[in-house]
Amino acid sequence: MGAGLLHRERPAGGRMEARQPAGDACDVQGTDRGGLQARTQPGLVGVVSLHESQGDTHTHTHTRAIKLDADKYENDPELEKIRKERHYSWMDIVTISREKLPDYEEKIKMFYTEHLHLDEEIRYVLDGSGYFDVRDAEDRWIRIAVEKGDMITLPAGIYHRFTLDEQNYVKAMRLFVGEPVWTAHNRPADHLEARGRYMAFLAQRA
Repeated sequence: MGAGLLHRERPAGGRMEARQPAGDACDVQGTDRGGLQARTQPGLVGVVSLHESQGDTHTHTHTRAIKLDADKYENDPELEKIRKERHYSWMDIVTISREKLPDYEEKIKMFYTEHLHLDEEIRYVLDGSGYFDVRDAEDRWIRIAVEKGDMITLPAGIYHRFTLDEQNYVKAMRLFVGEPVWTAHNRPADHLEARGRYMAFLAQRA
């Protein structure tokens, strides 16, 4: 979920599963949106639980996950504690739906194009649901289902993409250390330092 979206706010201060989708398509051109949005697809091989308790890390991708109470996000001491500890000084709120997002189809295609960022990507789902697909250490796709209350952190340098599920709706808080940099580097981007650091980290943990 990148830049140019809706509903910016600056207040003071479930379950997640990983599934490997079939295929290596990097965009939605010529594909069936319904198929991309399906929770289960042909070729899925196994289910990995990202967290049974708060703070777990998915070991194959170093993707972090935590569960919060999204109904009290505007005045949540736990959220404020996380922001302070991780230095998330910037935030806004984005709503992705056909009714709310200008150029909806083009933005959805952009989100689903495989890319990486030079910084962490932090998303806190306040309502609705969707899927983050991430590449593991063996370059296989892992599908992560996110729903209300899930905060997910994708490490800098990880190849990933995002799509909505059948609800076609998600409202999420975007958090950033300092001023946000929204540049998405589409694959191939292996020459970037962030990618090299991420791969080196995975190798050390292997």
